[in-house]
Amino acid sequence: MKVTAEDMSLNCIQRGCAGLAAVGCLLAAGCAVGPNFQTPAAPKVSGYTATPLAANLTATAMPGGEAQHLVAGLDIPGEWWQVFHSPPLNALIVSALTNNPDLKAAQAALRVAHENVLAQRGAYFPSLAGGFSATRQKQSELLAPAPNYPAVSSEFQYNLFTPEVTVSYMPDVFGLNRRTMESLRAQEAGVSFQLAATYLTLSANVVVAAIQEAALRGQIEATGELIDINSNMVQILRLQFTNGYAGGLDVAAQESQLAQEAATLPALRKQLAQQRDALAALAGRFPSASLAAKFELADLQLPADLPLSLPAQLVAQRPDVRQAEANFHAATAQIGIAIANRLPNITLTANAGSSALAIDQVFTSGTGFWGLGAQAMAPIFQGGTLLHQERAARAACVEAAEQYRGAVLTAFQNVADTLSALEQDAEALKATAAAADAARTTLDLTREQAQNGYAGYLALLNAEQTYQQARLNLVQAQASRLADSAALFQALGGGWWHHAELMEDQHEK
Repeated sequence: MKVTAEDMSLNCIQRGCAGLAAVGCLLAAGCAVGPNFQTPAAPKVSGYTATPLAANLTATAMPGGEAQHLVAGLDIPGEWWQVFHSPPLNALIVSALTNNPDLKAAQAALRVAHENVLAQRGAYFPSLAGGFSATRQKQSELLAPAPNYPAVSSEFQYNLFTPEVTVSYMPDVFGLNRRTMESLRAQEAGVSFQLAATYLTLSANVVVAAIQEAALRGQIEATGELIDINSNMVQILRLQFTNGYAGGLDVAAQESQLAQEAATLPALRKQLAQQRDALAALAGRFPSASLAAKFELADLQLPADLPLSLPAQLVAQRPDVRQAEANFHAATAQIGIAIANRLPNITLTANAGSSALAIDQVFTSGTGFWGLGAQAMAPIFQGGTLLHQERAARAACVEAAEQYRGAVLTAFQNVADTLSALEQDAEALKATAAAADAARTTLDLTREQAQNGYAGYLALLNAEQTYQQARLNLVQAQASRLADSAALFQALGGGWWHHAELMEDQHEK
């Protein structure tokens, strides 16, 4: 049976690949150098605040003053913003989650990290490359004869055609590939948690911006009401001045009060316009695209039941903490990579092909060649570069560990601050509502007495100022209670784990 160069080359490649696979299996049993990552244990704390918090928050008989209950261990819904029972708010958040460029950028970053992981997988397999070269050259007559001499022409000119296949493989003796893959997977997990954090921050920002818009509308309404009151008083005083029952100083003082209150409206309207622009940007729209939704405090329902996750669960729920943990994991794997770079690298190679002077002779008998090889390279002197790179990796691991600890402390601080704020919000709203009622009663009585000549206009001005501040304080207290309720959902993680698209690449979960 005639054996061609093609058959011989194929047999050589098969033997080479088999040899590389056998050696690779033997060497793959080597250990991965460097420390193995251990997930940090949850903090051993039983609560968030130094003093126990009341499970029930004070109720006030007014809109936004409903009682709230802290329910330990209550799960956070994925669409937690729906607890405010505002269809326009729900629709705006859906628009933001669909169109916001920051969220889309975070999604693209996750795809980049995932593709980097898939790319690194190729290091586990032999690489196969094929090539073909065609050359025409002239050999010096003073050197060795050209191929097939003296069959070639007297000018020693000839063609050379060489198809070749090369197989190479680097066994993962010391775990360089495994540690690199581990680091990339951890980085991918960190990016996925960054996506979850962006998702949570975006939804929380929309909720808070809507509440702030509602608060500004409430302040504008309160200021408008006070302007109407003062306008009526100015008209009454002017009539009394005409009839000789009031002095010019009283009229001037009341007109000054009216002007001061009217001057606050442009600033409030400016803030409202800027808040609307902010909402449009969050929803991925230009400010010129008018938003259909307009938010009022009366349209936002205060959630009655508030979740209170167990402290041990918080580190698993907060995406920023999970991201810091993933970064810690990646930094730990980088130590192994730095150590492996200081150790020998082994490369196994096999090549086979054919060389002929004519293209039609490439795969004929006698033109084939093959070769097997193994190479070991070890760094001997690098001027301290590899040593200091390892030390830098160890220092970076310590840095990542402390950053993780800082993220945990910040998470607990956020929850504690929000819980304390909610407790004080309830008390503040109760006191502010009582103050607003008292100020309104005082203003009504003082105005009636002033009209009948039993009270001075200085007392009336003081009553108006007190009522104005009480109304504004009341609106702010209502908005603070709503905003801090949203802040608690955000501080506890926002239920991102209920969204499959955010969980697909959570390798660290």
